[in-house]
Amino acid sequence: MIKHYFSTLTGDTIKAILLVCVAVGMVGVSYGSLAMAYGFPLWVPLALSTLVLAGASEFMFIGIVASGGNPLAAAVAGLLVNARHLPFGVTVRDLVGKRAKAFLGCHIMNDESVVFGLAQSTPEQRKAAYWLCGTGVALLWPLGVLIGAGVGKLLPAPETIGLDAVFPAILLALVLPALKKRTTLIRASSGALLSLAAVPFTPVGLPVLLSLPGLLTRKK
Repeated sequence: MIKHYFSTLTGDTIKAILLVCVAVGMVGVSYGSLAMAYGFPLWVPLALSTLVLAGASEFMFIGIVASGGNPLAAAVAGLLVNARHLPFGVTVRDLVGKRAKAFLGCHIMNDESVVFGLAQSTPEQRKAAYWLCGTGVALLWPLGVLIGAGVGKLLPAPETIGLDAVFPAILLALVLPALKKRTTLIRASSGALLSLAAVPFTPVGLPVLLSLPGLLTRKK
């Protein structure tokens, strides 16, 4: 039955989805090793990777807490990063299913599953691609964390192989395409300046929240 469900997808689409899921798993390795190198117990990254299932916010959370920030501020910052899931949910409401199935369908909603789901031609293909990609990410992300946890215990410090740069690099990759729009560039730059100005005077994690007024900036 499962094979029949995904038979609507072309071989190239399935291959692309699997490659993306493997890439997500590799990022999970970085996340798991970084969390362990920062001194977190295994249950923290593992719980986040299975219950939150949103890589950027998870990287932000452990980064802020490891730097001495308040866990509550770290959680709020993570929620802000994941605010894009609100429009995602509206866009893919026909793909997540109904009743009990909808809970799982919403849980596996991420950048990758949404992109692959919306890129297909027919409703059947869109739903199949969404669920295949979402399920793959939900399985390989925690698996990558477990593998990374074993690696992280062997590292004296995250910066040894550049793991401390993984989170900023991922966020930069996510936002670069959006910065092509002038309005977005102006607002992002304004928020970044506000955040940097607040760094010397506020606790770790709070500058990110103080960057929000930058969204109100208007181009002249």
